Amino acid sequence: MDFTPNFWTTLNGSMPHTDATDICQRIVDCLDVPVWPQLSKLNFGENMYTQFSAVLPSLVLDEKNQKISFDTSRDITPDLERFYAPYLEEDLDYFGLPRDHAAGFYSMLKQLSEISGTSAGWVKGQVTGPISMGLTVSDQNLRAALYDELLADALIKNTAMSARWQIQQLKSVRPNVIIFVDEPYMASFGSAYISLGRDQVVTILDEVFEAIHVAGALAGVHCCANTDWSVLLETQVDILNLDAYGYIENLALYPEELRKFLDRGGVIAWGIIPNTEEIYSVSPQGLADQLRSGIELICNKASARGITIYADEFNTRSLITPACGLGPTTVEVANKVLPILVETGQILRQ
Repeated sequence: MDFTPNFWTTLNGSMPHTDATDICQRIVDCLDVPVWPQLSKLNFGENMYTQFSAVLPSLVLDEKNQKISFDTSRDITPDLERFYAPYLEEDLDYFGLPRDHAAGFYSMLKQLSEISGTSAGWVKGQVTGPISMGLTVSDQNLRAALYDELLADALIKNTAMSARWQIQQLKSVRPNVIIFVDEPYMASFGSAYISLGRDQVVTILDEVFEAIHVAGALAGVHCCANTDWSVLLETQVDILNLDAYGYIENLALYPEELRKFLDRGGVIAWGIIPNTEEIYSVSPQGLADQLRSGIELICNKASARGITIYADEFNTRSLITPACGLGPTTVEVANKVLPILVETGQILRQ
């Protein structure tokens, strides 16, 4: 699959809007790689954890208090059997997004299906990663689901099957699909808050990435803030999405891993556009200059360690995005981000 993006624009996923049709149209009109929006302010079902939890075994959905959890106080074997039966039968539709949990997904499908001349086009989707899902959603004893062996395996397979279902649907409107696995909790990796080893992370994520690849799509991973980037670079991921606005210098700490990632065709999605009210104090030219300086820093740090990374390598290995999802911000901020994202991409391509 030939993927050589020259600072193409896309989004992380979540948006603060509540009109799915309108925001999908704007995304299609503006961005090089359109993405279906998660409309987290529309209803609780659009929450990034609720959205992909519909078929998980022993799940308790508390809409009144806007909370999801697992009930393991009873025998969950029947629930597990109901979950694994369609998994083993590869019944992708069983793992599809409920319409009332993903207005942006179905609106984007409709809009792209009505556009002609997209035979070579790309489209992006996303799933909530099993690590973040498993460390955020707990059982009745407040034990994170990822530390329950039975639930952990179900979480991983649910993510993989959700991704495969999305790919199937998105390929009906665009031939080339990217699925990002959103792992905000990886920002806490290595801290006392996570009892999870490096090899465990790689194994968990690679199971999802392999499923994405088998379905004929590219796999990306997004982590908010900073993390040990060497762990994610070690996986089979194709696209690494980081908050380059706040943490680009941290990627320079891993030149050897980055070199290997680039050698196997890896792409960086630079989150160089602020996703907060800082957007009012920046300019497209300033952001483009900031990214170019960050790339030069990465190259210089690599050179100091005897590793060659050329800045112009990124001319066909780069997407640009906001620093993180726009769901938590305001519509006004998001509406400001979109044109600045577009213009910054245009400047970087010159």
